[in-house]
Amino acid sequence: MKQDHDLYNNLKQIRLRLGMSQQDLAAIAGVSRQTIGGVESGHISPSTTVALRLAKALGCQVEDLFWLEHDTPEIEAIPAQQPPVSESLRLSLARVGGRWIAHSLLGNNAFRLEMIPADGEGSYEAGAPTVQVKLLDDLSKLHNTVVLAGCTPAFSLWARAAERWHPDLRVHWTFDNSMSALHRLCRGEVHLAGMHLHDPVTENHNVPFVQAVLQDTPAVLINLGIWEEGLLTPAGNPLNLKTVEDLTLPGVTIVNREEGAGSRQLLERSLQAAGIQQQFIKGFDRIVHGHLEVAHAIATGAASAGVSTASVAAAFGLGFIPLHRSRYDLVVLKSYLEEPPVQQLLSTLGHRRVLSQLQALGGYDTSQTGEVVATVNPA
Repeated sequence: MKQDHDLYNNLKQIRLRLGMSQQDLAAIAGVSRQTIGGVESGHISPSTTVALRLAKALGCQVEDLFWLEHDTPEIEAIPAQQPPVSESLRLSLARVGGRWIAHSLLGNNAFRLEMIPADGEGSYEAGAPTVQVKLLDDLSKLHNTVVLAGCTPAFSLWARAAERWHPDLRVHWTFDNSMSALHRLCRGEVHLAGMHLHDPVTENHNVPFVQAVLQDTPAVLINLGIWEEGLLTPAGNPLNLKTVEDLTLPGVTIVNREEGAGSRQLLERSLQAAGIQQQFIKGFDRIVHGHLEVAHAIATGAASAGVSTASVAAAFGLGFIPLHRSRYDLVVLKSYLEEPPVQQLLSTLGHRRVLSQLQALGGYDTSQTGEVVATVNPA
């Protein structure tokens, strides 16, 4: 929330994530409910005393609640290679030979496939319910690990930022589509599941699917962002595609996602709305796994189009035809909310540096980031 021209705050996001009403926070901080509402809306600039009280009540630093937009420093850097002309580029900076060098984060350079250090080693036996693991690291370090399942590349940005602020925190991200992530949460394999599914009957995002899978298990949905989903095309859109109807044109071939993926659901829903049968779309049964594989197929000329997000299109320098604004939520069981690593990770979600990273990706609306958008099966 912007206030007082240059002063920003995310008081509401942090308060809601902790399950507190304005009156609850006011009572703990020793201020009036009207003060809480005024600060959240930007109509009141808090005094130093009020800011310190709010931070203490929420268990965080004042800098986590309030910041000045113009505090962000700027430096001059020399671009590596020849970057494309663009109004906004995501950059990686390094000090080389006494100079700042800026590397453009585009295409494959925007992502890294790294060998993940193992915590232990063991072997599975057929039918055995457990595996014996020989530890390769200090057991005390493993207790502070939080596991995410989902498909958004933004997870890696969030995880890296959170680990910087909490050096003892470890974030492990496992790739899964929306339904797979939700089922993994239900099986107790992960702490948080990322989802972007839309129910055309209720016009609601994610909640009906969570209710169906978790049944009576209490959970909350916390928003990561609202992203633009649509058709990716080669740079310049050489086939001049405009709508899903154009996917039936001669010479057009697509790649599709697997069952359970939000991108596949969007494509099927869009084709149905346009009255187009799936068999008339060349490549409908050609499956790739993940947003990056969709982008790679299009960037290399293996396909003419595929469904992904505006941020992925921007990262690969591809064309983008918007189809739907989808709410990407994090589903977490209520019983996990008190676990220290989960609390540490979620405490960073509304931080200005996380928000700025999501905004820099493009195609992300962060107005609800960090807010509890739904509660399922409340106890």
